[in-house]
Amino acid sequence: MALSEVEAEFRHGVSESGEVLVDDDGKLKRTGTVWTACAHIITASIGAGVLSLAWAMAQLGWLAGIFILLFCTFAAGYASTLLADCYRFPDPVSGKRNYSYMEAVKVYLGGTMNKICGWMLYINLATIGVGFTIITAKSLLAIQKSNCHRKYGEDSTCMFSSIPHMVGFGIVEIFLSQLQNFHKLTWLSKLAATMSCMQLLKSDFLLLRSYQYQVRHGGTTSLAGVEQSSSEKIWMTFIAAGDIAFACSYALVLFDIQDTLKSLPPENKVMKRAVVIGGLTMALLFTMCGSFGYAAFGNKTPENLLAGFGDEMPWAFWLLDLANFGIVVHIVVLCQPVSRIVELLATSRWPKSNFFTKENPVGLGNMKFNLNMFRLTWRTFYVVVVTVIAMAMPSFTNMLALLGAIGYWPLIVYVPIEMHIAQNKIQKLTLRWFGLQLLSFLSLLISLAAASGSIYGLHKGLSAYKLFQVKE
Repeated sequence: MALSEVEAEFRHGVSESGEVLVDDDGKLKRTGTVWTACAHIITASIGAGVLSLAWAMAQLGWLAGIFILLFCTFAAGYASTLLADCYRFPDPVSGKRNYSYMEAVKVYLGGTMNKICGWMLYINLATIGVGFTIITAKSLLAIQKSNCHRKYGEDSTCMFSSIPHMVGFGIVEIFLSQLQNFHKLTWLSKLAATMSCMQLLKSDFLLLRSYQYQVRHGGTTSLAGVEQSSSEKIWMTFIAAGDIAFACSYALVLFDIQDTLKSLPPENKVMKRAVVIGGLTMALLFTMCGSFGYAAFGNKTPENLLAGFGDEMPWAFWLLDLANFGIVVHIVVLCQPVSRIVELLATSRWPKSNFFTKENPVGLGNMKFNLNMFRLTWRTFYVVVVTVIAMAMPSFTNMLALLGAIGYWPLIVYVPIEMHIAQNKIQKLTLRWFGLQLLSFLSLLISLAAASGSIYGLHKGLSAYKLFQVKE
């Protein structure tokens, strides 16, 4: 009888000394540890969402700001520990591996929930493309403005349009999106990790900046945040909650991280430790960025933290430029997997069409690569559409709040809790069931508030926005 592919790979994966070089699924033996998993979690967490935490803290004030920040990080972290047990099915230690978030949803919650989550995920990924384009342009604009103030002085106008930066980012994305096996470019992933860690430099900078600003200008903070009219305060509070929720939305990549871990000790136990360590580190960093930023700028905290510094400390401009550049490189890499989903659907629907499946070899000097016509057409179209929409929706914090509203409750909290209930067969109306539902319900309230606040903010901003003509 012919050997199965897994059995064949298993036999080929045995060294001369008899050591097994493959895991139970026939793939090469995984080598990840709790510390590599922690690094991946922190890298995924420290992104564009961090930039608006100080602004969110200013809108909420010290009490509500710290409470919502800690609640969102706790809820996301706890749901992530539940998700770690769902990597295998049905047994969390010896069951069949689920290589992606959607695979786990399908086996634990069924096909209907898998389709619903799939559409939520696609919408989330599509809006992330728009949001990341805006965020990148804001970071590049901050570099341009800081250099202008350094050259012409603090009193100079230094008003620029973010549209050229969006166009430039789109061109870079079109080029990078055509690279085959982009996910295998480990040097680029390491570069993204390095750049995300560079953002931590701004925490040290903020410590010094906080002290100097408070002494020189007496920046005011308060327990209740910025003073506004009652209606405006409510909307800004909702938007701020969405910004915080977006910063905590990292659970979608946990299965990819867990799939790198060694089989022994069991992946779920190692992953839970990594989530706890990484989650605590993330909570500390988020609290530092939000608190130090609010302390530095008071109730006048800017939406983009790295765009708010004047030139009281000219020697530190290079540090700000470096942190902003780190944001850009980090986002360039994160944007790449988004368009892959449509290609997988298309190739499964038309597997015999050369337009969708054929790779055409192309050479440019010494550089050789394969070009797929559908990939070229679709990814170029996707980047162009995303860039145009980003130009029409320039609001930074409102876009982040919308992203947080779409992804936080349904994908980060609700689905992991439901999979945990299904896996452990938790009976309804029990104390544990009530506790899980309460956590889910509170997270739902945050997502609903963020959605309403972001829609209000986007509508208000677009009503006063002149398309393609704004300078800031």
